[in-house]
Amino acid sequence: MLYELLYPLHEQAEWLSWLNVMRYVPFRAIAAWFTAILMYFLLFPGFLRALKSHQVGQNIREEGPEAHQVKAGTPTMGGSLLLLSIVTPTILWADVRNEIVWLTLALIVALGLIGFADDLLKVQRNSNRGLSGWQKFSLQLLTAIVISWMLFFWTDLPQDWLDVRYRLALPFVSTKKFFPEVAAFYTGGDPFVSLQINRFVYAAFAVVVIVCFSNAVNLTDGLDGLAIGPVLINATTFLFLAYLAGATFFGISLAKYLHIPSIPSSSELVILCASIIGAGVGFLWYNTFPAQVFMGDVGSLSLGGAIGMLALATKNELLSVIIGGIFVLEAASVVTQVVSFKLLGRRVFRMAPLHHHFELKDWAEPKIIVRFWIISVLLALFALSSLKLR
Repeated sequence: MLYELLYPLHEQAEWLSWLNVMRYVPFRAIAAWFTAILMYFLLFPGFLRALKSHQVGQNIREEGPEAHQVKAGTPTMGGSLLLLSIVTPTILWADVRNEIVWLTLALIVALGLIGFADDLLKVQRNSNRGLSGWQKFSLQLLTAIVISWMLFFWTDLPQDWLDVRYRLALPFVSTKKFFPEVAAFYTGGDPFVSLQINRFVYAAFAVVVIVCFSNAVNLTDGLDGLAIGPVLINATTFLFLAYLAGATFFGISLAKYLHIPSIPSSSELVILCASIIGAGVGFLWYNTFPAQVFMGDVGSLSLGGAIGMLALATKNELLSVIIGGIFVLEAASVVTQVVSFKLLGRRVFRMAPLHHHFELKDWAEPKIIVRFWIISVLLALFALSSLKLR
């Protein structure tokens, strides 16, 4: 919004020429970061008082670790302010003519509303049971289907996205001179190795990506700061990937140089990533052990959906399995536990998700959190190394 309002003014008068800086994505990303973190810090004291006055406290499930019972009553739904501090700076500093940005924001807000309804029911019922599993999953699925349909069937989208949207980029794979058998999959002279996917199959795949990441972050949000740390690392990684996909230096496309999909319009997602980082840092300040506030489903579902959408919009769906490895492991531990118990009658882990397993092995909560963060950083660096291994 501010981009459309201020940038044209740089030609109106010489003393306004400095507003030319508005056309640079890095400048607007930094501005969005500052706006997001400032919003969270300024609004949080009043927000926390409102949560306490309305007795919006966390209910701890009885089947969880006993040590968690001391956290009962800690204000929850902190993700509401987190969401506001992401959406507002993005609208202020991103190019609002970019449809991909609006689709991403729509997904984040829709999933946030589902999480808000779930959190609100838990508070009203004074229990850890909100929406039923099927209700929550059905709403997530419906949201993901609508967004995926628009991504893969709507024609009123940036042309650079339309050129690559049915092509699945293959990470850690070199150019066609090393793999001539995949040359048939090249179109438009782009140097990245990809597979052409049927649009219905790709749309279904996109639904899986969004729903899986949304639930994976939700499952990870079980310790103070455990989920928001990897979210910040993931957002930073996608910030670089989105920028590289659209950046051009001296007429040279960095995307083509690095053999990744060239999607100039995706560079506006850098603003969204910066907003997530800024708001996330603000939230982490109060959510770090021992937490003053929990994000709740309103935060975890929307942040997970954002990661899934960023993976789709930058054509890094396969690489996102590595980038979001912590979330993948947490979700996989739950699936493994359920399947093993149903089929074999035995548990693989002492408790799922995975972080509870380490809690029951007497690992201190801060140790689990920091080690998961470290693993997330290593996975992000490994994923980024794919840029030079193609």
